[in-house]
Amino acid sequence: MGIKRADFAGTWYPGSRKECLKLMESFARTGYATDKKYSGAGGIVPHAGWRFSGLTAYSVFASIQMRERPELFFIFGRHLPPRSTNVVFLDDGFETPLGVLPVHKDACERLCEASSLRRENAVSATRDNTIELQLPFIKHLFPDSKVVALAVSADERAVDIGEKCAGIAEELGVRACFIGSTDLTHYGPNYDFMPKGTGAVRWVKEENDRRIVEALLSGDPRRVLSEAEGSRNACCPGGAAAALAAIRENAGIRATGPAEGALLHYTTSYDIHPDASFVGYTGIVY
Repeated sequence: MGIKRADFAGTWYPGSRKECLKLMESFARTGYATDKKYSGAGGIVPHAGWRFSGLTAYSVFASIQMRERPELFFIFGRHLPPRSTNVVFLDDGFETPLGVLPVHKDACERLCEASSLRRENAVSATRDNTIELQLPFIKHLFPDSKVVALAVSADERAVDIGEKCAGIAEELGVRACFIGSTDLTHYGPNYDFMPKGTGAVRWVKEENDRRIVEALLSGDPRRVLSEAEGSRNACCPGGAAAALAAIRENAGIRATGPAEGALLHYTTSYDIHPDASFVGYTGIVY
């Protein structure tokens, strides 16, 4: 079988089943929730090490579990600049400390027929944290689900790919969930981004990250792409835009109403480990 190995287990998150479950149990006790209406059709999750953003990401999946039992997760991520080649992982599955998470090959094949995508397999796959860090949450909370993992460039094609994914889920007659993986502003000398000088934590939280969070909550994928390009406040806007396009298309297909988001949590790495360089994180459900 072609199983992609877990590259970040044991470093960015626990490498054993026991330790993964122990940490997720702590997330379950202290997770974030919302009293706003949402369908469970998808979400936006961060992808830093679990120490920094694991609780935020877990809260999104746990909130989805309260509303839906998806059979298929489309996960959009990867740090790709505009006009990069879009990629789909097409092999048997992904290794996680909780067992193998299988790939929905039929959905992948249909997507390859509908879009111009480069295929990766367990041997050729790029080392990537944006998707891998979500997989143990899915395996734990949705043990019977399959996944489609996509690397999506930050341009208009992200919208088209997201819409096609929603259509494929409808063709297959499966309950699908669409996840966009992105962190927010990367500020400080480590990221060569300091428009407000050193220590601009307040500006990042109250202005730069606030604008991209509002764009994400609007459910408008093109607004997200434009905001991220102009303000450098999302590291994977293509993945986020594709997820929003899929959620919006899915809402139209199922006549479930507007695909607006509900904010579960926002934080930064500075809140956990103060430093001259820091990153913003948010968890949103739709």
